[in-house]
Amino acid sequence: MRLKTSAGVGLLVAGALVVAACGNSTNSSGSSSSSSSSSSESSSASSVASSSATGGSDSSTAMSSDTGSSSMSSGASSSSMSSGMSSGSTSSGGGTVSGKVGVILPDTKSSARWQTKDQPTLEAAFKKAGVDAIVQNAQGDAGQMTTIADQMITQGVKVLAIVNLDNNSGAAIEKNAASKGVKTLDYDRLTLGGSADAYISYDNIKVGELQGQGLADCLGQGDKNIVYLNGSPDDSNATDFAKGAHNVLDKITSYKVVAEQAVPKWDNQQAATIFQQMITKTGGKIDGVLAANDGLGNAAISQLNGAKIPVTGQDATVQGLQNILAGTQCMTVFKDANKEAQALADAAIALLKGEKPATTGTIKDSKSGREVPAVLLTPESITIKNVQDVIKAGGQTAADVCKDQYAALCKANGVS
Repeated sequence: MRLKTSAGVGLLVAGALVVAACGNSTNSSGSSSSSSSSSSESSSASSVASSSATGGSDSSTAMSSDTGSSSMSSGASSSSMSSGMSSGSTSSGGGTVSGKVGVILPDTKSSARWQTKDQPTLEAAFKKAGVDAIVQNAQGDAGQMTTIADQMITQGVKVLAIVNLDNNSGAAIEKNAASKGVKTLDYDRLTLGGSADAYISYDNIKVGELQGQGLADCLGQGDKNIVYLNGSPDDSNATDFAKGAHNVLDKITSYKVVAEQAVPKWDNQQAATIFQQMITKTGGKIDGVLAANDGLGNAAISQLNGAKIPVTGQDATVQGLQNILAGTQCMTVFKDANKEAQALADAAIALLKGEKPATTGTIKDSKSGREVPAVLLTPESITIKNVQDVIKAGGQTAADVCKDQYAALCKANGVS
């Protein structure tokens, strides 16, 4: 399909890129590999250069807060919960639990999920277990995450869970925590070179494979030009998403990758600029977009000037689901925050008891070579046929998804 370029939009978004680029740094990292995957893992999560075999080299508006592109506050948002037990101990699963848990989420920019789903779900999971917990957000600042970690340790947490912003700072936090006798957990993102006692996440290779298969299902057979908008090069998960997608799409010989590029810090504005450049360099000959999450997918959609081509996503955000209902997004991947938060709570409680967390296997840290005990949950592919699955699981509410012009679309597709 030949897409039209928009010089005006290109200039505006290019300006945003310059501003964003000034504040972003890129850290290369290794990729993780799941023991359940038969494919070998790459040793680094480097940015894939944009390429074009043809000779050319996420939000209710183009960039709303639902895609995580809203400006970030300089401070860390936080929430603390008390079990109501002055001793800080309770009984769970037949054993005595004593101690406090700290959780540090990464930002509000890479995905809306951290603020809208993970934080309240984690708070609820620990409250239900009767465990004191502090949940804070580093707002995209690695230095701030280190400061928060130090403060939590001073406040007496016995277990610290993090979603690292980069591998080096994450590993340093875990090393310092261990030196103070604090157990650590990697939540959602594996810290390469780190020392976490366990890793709690979804199977990231599988996520990418679902995205790849979803794009293929929407594109169908025949000659197709596809592009990749990969996640941040300093996020080891992003490498696995791309690897999983390639596992599927590389086998379809009639598909041609005409451009591929990682998006620094998962920044949606930069993604829009990168995609506009892809349109220009390929002469608009793009038939499908493998976007690593809903935010990046929406960034691409915002540059299509009303044209509809298959675009993938991840996280099953409100906007991602609305885009699917509107026919501008092909699919998303649902990772139930309730299941992931409960798995983290279970692992933290086990560590508080002095036990090893129950795991589903191990995942290899490609930087240290260590086999990290892991809980890898199974993600679900979401298309217009099963948007209701997300609502039923509590991933989103019909009230949020079916607003305004989407009410009729929800009704027509059995979403309530």
